Amino acid sequence: MSKIAIAPMLDWTDRHYRYFMRQITKHTQLYTEMIVSEAIIHGNVERLLAYNQDELPLVVQIGGSEPHKLAQVSKICQSYGYSEINLNVGCPSARVKSGNFGACLMREANLVADCIKAMQDSVSIPVTVKNRIGVDKDDSYEFMRDFILTVAEVGCSKFIIHARSAILTGLSPKENREIPPLKYDYVYRLKSEQPQLNIAINGGVKTLADTATHLQYVDGVMIGREAYHNPYLFANVDELFFASSAPVKSRSEIAYAMIPYLKEQHKLGVPLHKITRHMIGLFHGCANAKLWRQTLTTQMIAKNSLEVYLELLTQMSN
Repeated sequence: MSKIAIAPMLDWTDRHYRYFMRQITKHTQLYTEMIVSEAIIHGNVERLLAYNQDELPLVVQIGGSEPHKLAQVSKICQSYGYSEINLNVGCPSARVKSGNFGACLMREANLVADCIKAMQDSVSIPVTVKNRIGVDKDDSYEFMRDFILTVAEVGCSKFIIHARSAILTGLSPKENREIPPLKYDYVYRLKSEQPQLNIAINGGVKTLADTATHLQYVDGVMIGREAYHNPYLFANVDELFFASSAPVKSRSEIAYAMIPYLKEQHKLGVPLHKITRHMIGLFHGCANAKLWRQTLTTQMIAKNSLEVYLELLTQMSN
């Protein structure tokens, strides 16, 4: 299991973003957006689960709370070649609360254990959990620990813990990513007390220095919003954390490496901005970042032309 991962993020970590990130890092664990189990059972499975082989290793994240349906969905996901299946027990949105999945499930540890057991029994790939440290006023260390240990009893050994509580009443999903205080010490303590578990930490990680610090206490680090807004942060990840000897690509080399994919997807009828919207942060912090950002957010949308992108690359290199 990879020690560095990019968090599943709704509307962000789609197949185009993941392909783009694979031009930057080959070893970081990538995740799909959360996919509701009902959507896979009743929806367009190919549209929901298809991906480019270059994205592997890839984890599919599922939302749901009915063991038999999650077992059915897990079989489908395994058939698509995913490396791992992750159950979302951390999303704080009203939509998941009304559907009885996401963070509200932290109050139902036995049900989560039943879900994980059903999923594990139906597939041969790892089944893991992503959760918060608590929910609303149930935010003590003991509450989190007891939840984890209950689920671990059925054989789940990997937990990705967003080190904030989820406040389901009064805060929006965006506010839930920022307002509840980070309690990294909860996660460190859990790993110290339960060394047999694979524990990854998530929440507020913005630098590789932060990442290295966390790895002194836990097994893995998951980075969310910073990975999206500043994707080149991952340029040195393979070298620093996976002992890769592959040369680090420049920002321009990454931008040029995307041309074949843009051509291929354009021929398939995919609007180019559906891809380039994920690349806006590639030149984050550079002198010409504004030109890059403005062109991708205006002309690529207005003209849907590969020529606009190619001309932009020429301007960026001048």
